[in-house]
Amino acid sequence: MNQRIKLRLGDLLVQNALISDEQLQQALAEQRQSGRKLGATLIAMKLVTEPQLLGLLSQHLKVPLIDLDNHHVNPNAVRLLPEIQARRYRALVIEDKGDKLLVGMSDPADINALDELSAKLAKPIDVAVVSETQLFSAYENFYRKTEEIASFAQELADEYEDDVEFQLDTGVADEQENVVAKLLQSIFEDAVLAKASDIHIEPDEKQLRIRQRVDGVLQENIIPEGNIAAALVLRLKLMSGMDISEKRLPQDGRTRITVKNHPIDVRVSTMPVHGGESVVMRLLDQSQGILSLEQTGMPADMIKRFRALLHRPHGMILVTGPTGSGKTTTLYGSLNELNKPENKIITVEDPIEYRLPRVNQVQVNHKIDLTFANVLRTTLRQDPDILMVGEMRDKETVQIGLRGALTGHLVLSTLHTNDAVSSAIRLIDMGAPSYLVASSLKGVVAQRLVRKVCDSCISDVQPTDEHKIWLAHIEPELSNYSFKQGKGCQRCNFTGYRGRIGVFELLEFTEPLMNALKSNDTSDFNIAAQHSPNYKPLSHAALDYAKAGLTSLDEVLKLVEMVSDGKDELDADSTDKIDEKDTGSQQELESRAGLPTDQAVKPKSPPSKPTGGLSLEDID
Repeated sequence: MNQRIKLRLGDLLVQNALISDEQLQQALAEQRQSGRKLGATLIAMKLVTEPQLLGLLSQHLKVPLIDLDNHHVNPNAVRLLPEIQARRYRALVIEDKGDKLLVGMSDPADINALDELSAKLAKPIDVAVVSETQLFSAYENFYRKTEEIASFAQELADEYEDDVEFQLDTGVADEQENVVAKLLQSIFEDAVLAKASDIHIEPDEKQLRIRQRVDGVLQENIIPEGNIAAALVLRLKLMSGMDISEKRLPQDGRTRITVKNHPIDVRVSTMPVHGGESVVMRLLDQSQGILSLEQTGMPADMIKRFRALLHRPHGMILVTGPTGSGKTTTLYGSLNELNKPENKIITVEDPIEYRLPRVNQVQVNHKIDLTFANVLRTTLRQDPDILMVGEMRDKETVQIGLRGALTGHLVLSTLHTNDAVSSAIRLIDMGAPSYLVASSLKGVVAQRLVRKVCDSCISDVQPTDEHKIWLAHIEPELSNYSFKQGKGCQRCNFTGYRGRIGVFELLEFTEPLMNALKSNDTSDFNIAAQHSPNYKPLSHAALDYAKAGLTSLDEVLKLVEMVSDGKDELDADSTDKIDEKDTGSQQELESRAGLPTDQAVKPKSPPSKPTGGLSLEDID
């Protein structure tokens, strides 16, 4: 191997006319200041591209160039080299061939690194060139804390007999307590590496389930040592300020941890279940700050209309959707825009998720009767300009909020409804007078989150039969359109998706909508809503994302089913539009596609009666 390397990287680039001598000297000077490797410096200075550099190394050293995103990497082989050494030498063990190891390196010309790797690994190595960007991504994917968690769990389980339920008290030995702390820290670190939003710790008779919600989908890790659950729960209760002696009632708490120098706020909820206590933790990365409206994914034209609503002097604006749809993110982004010295802002929340400077934030506490309604009455006497109510939960809160909006305040809040159209009717169902809703409500944003197609393994795909039936009712010309879908790769954990994006619909309350509400005519209200200027249903907005290649048709249909769930069937006029000849498998496919109940499919044929509220399936 060493005999093949006769030129330094810089000389090799100059010899192949990729850079000049002068550019090489500039890069070497920059390298001395930054301390980075020459290749990374050249790429940062945009003198060469990463593909050019990798291709040249592969050709000159006569070693293969491997695309880590689309190459199968053996996780067991990866762990033959500890993470700290892998990062130091910019290397990754890709495959164990029995008598040899295949090792990917971002700079195979680094002879010192090669010598060190040969000494560290027990077998001879074959080298391949890999992208440094992909290498760092692979470190995050493969050097997770799964094995570390299992090791700490086993160590903790060995401290006591398997047939005795573990009861950890405040007098636990320091060594044992330290193992529990390390186990929890590993669980948190693994969740942050996976970009999880929630951690679920669920005890069972023989095992412990630790599940992480990544991009809205739960991923499971099972620990055989089920009898360590009590130790974890007790430690979490102590961290979160809960009553450690109370195991029969649910409790809520909060704590803060630090993972890789990132402060993470953790909302902790416990609930007694068969076999112990279940714990769910919501992770809030405070270092990321509050997202702007542009960062939420809201389209630019909608942001302009929404901002116009936000800068009205009074009125109510609602953000609706099920749990986990990003409502809080949108609300905080709105408050961030309105947070000016001239505005007095008061929020009533349960719980307070993000701290905002200059904003008076009140935490609801039902134990002392500090409810939304009671706090809201007081806030109106605090001379606010803007009020944010965490949720419209009951009749009293709704009426106080609406009257506050009518008497010169801007009121922002959330509501659990399927779409924007049904929100006004939901307020009336909760006991608010229709004239008050019509006069106070200025706009409603409904939103969902859909998974984004992984950009590393994105590929073209044709619509399935189920997709074509739904598309035939929306945009028939798309039946032969080429959409995008992820094939599954290392970077997306072979799911085909990485990250999520918000899907929004905005309903602005115009005079026809207000008149329909005042007259209690829900049918006219639905018709007026569907024909409102600039109104686009959630399903159409999601389809736009699919056409742009941001998400898949499967995600669009999943959203359609969520929006249509719990709604009444289409009225007779809409039903007549469905071909009566469609029977058998055709009807089954239409049902699976959500067509019989999707109002957004036929906006000109609204349901005769609006929905109210969420069904159980809407809750994460």
